[in-house]
Amino acid sequence: MTKRCSITGLSALLAVASATASAQDNLLDGLQSMVTDGKASLNLRYRYEGVDQDNFDEDAKASTLRTRLTLSSGSYKGFSALVEFDDLTAIGPDDYNSTSNGKGEFPIIADPEGTDFNQGWLKYTAGEQSGTLGRQRITHGGQRFIGSVPWRQNEQTYDGLRGVFNVLDGLKLDLSYVNQVNRLFGPDDGAQPAEWKGDSAFARADYALGENHSIAGFGYIIDVEPIRGYASGRAEDNSNTTIGIEYAGKLGPVKLAASYATQSDSGDSTLDYDADYWFLEAGTKLGPVGVKAGYEVLGGGDGVGFKTPLATLFKFQGWADKFLSTPGDGVEDLYAGLTGSLGPVKLGAFYHDFSAEDSSDDFGTEVDLVATWPIDKRFSLEARYANFSSDNSARFDDTEKFWLIAQMKL
Repeated sequence: MTKRCSITGLSALLAVASATASAQDNLLDGLQSMVTDGKASLNLRYRYEGVDQDNFDEDAKASTLRTRLTLSSGSYKGFSALVEFDDLTAIGPDDYNSTSNGKGEFPIIADPEGTDFNQGWLKYTAGEQSGTLGRQRITHGGQRFIGSVPWRQNEQTYDGLRGVFNVLDGLKLDLSYVNQVNRLFGPDDGAQPAEWKGDSAFARADYALGENHSIAGFGYIIDVEPIRGYASGRAEDNSNTTIGIEYAGKLGPVKLAASYATQSDSGDSTLDYDADYWFLEAGTKLGPVGVKAGYEVLGGGDGVGFKTPLATLFKFQGWADKFLSTPGDGVEDLYAGLTGSLGPVKLGAFYHDFSAEDSSDDFGTEVDLVATWPIDKRFSLEARYANFSSDNSARFDDTEKFWLIAQMKL
């Protein structure tokens, strides 16, 4: 009897050991497959940017190269991973204020030199649901409120946990908790902090109303902690709570978009305000030419303008970047644009008329031009031009900007 028990116990131990070894082998095989099935990519983006701004004696000239290395794994039982590094180096003229190089005699071109750990995350995917933990790129909708600022050479990323859930047919939920924003001004602190710490929450629900219409509701609690050595306007006063709704649709050949949001101070903000946002846009095609017109308002409330501190700001209110911070009396942007192509070259021209929302001030007008040549899947060239003409020299300066961009993806 004792001998049979001993044999049975030994058999059980051997079975457990064998199963454990098999599981370890499977895990090692899975991890190995994540590596062998992974990919490495290299992205090189050269940019020359020139700025002529009236209140500076010197023009800014920046010639920079961003080198981005991305290593992404294969998938094992739904798990995948990614790490990404950026390096930004001035390889020609560097007569510009990067916000961290101490060259305040020049206009700002916010592309500080340095090497940055841009992304590093672990992701789990099960069907149409996913969760991502770590440093990651987070964008919502058109990036008007939550974006990654891909236009600048140093991208904006977020440290936190994000879940994307397709809970019903046509309904998607996007939920994030973020405890650090890695800003485009990094990797080191300068005139602007490189990082914002705090307990922020982003929520967005998108619902498709048939084939041609969709709505979205969103809520953002942006929390920025005070930072020693920085004024509140560059840190905690960016804390806010924003709630809004969006619509996008198509009526025949006409594309429509609309949005409304309301905002108030929150967290450690020293401000006390309420402000509104609204947006309308319509566009269509007239033969080979795309035509659009829109009206966007960031309101002013109690002397404080509606804030979008995590937006991809370059996309909105003109490329001259005169309204990265909303004036206390708000800003209205009435704009129109044309797009088309000349052979393989894509062309665009846009006009903006800016004025205050909560006063009678006219701010100015702006013309933006762009030509993009996607040579093939790996190489592209682009030229851009922006000209802001001030109607209120006491508040805004005439500004011209010019860009030449060459990009290679390997």
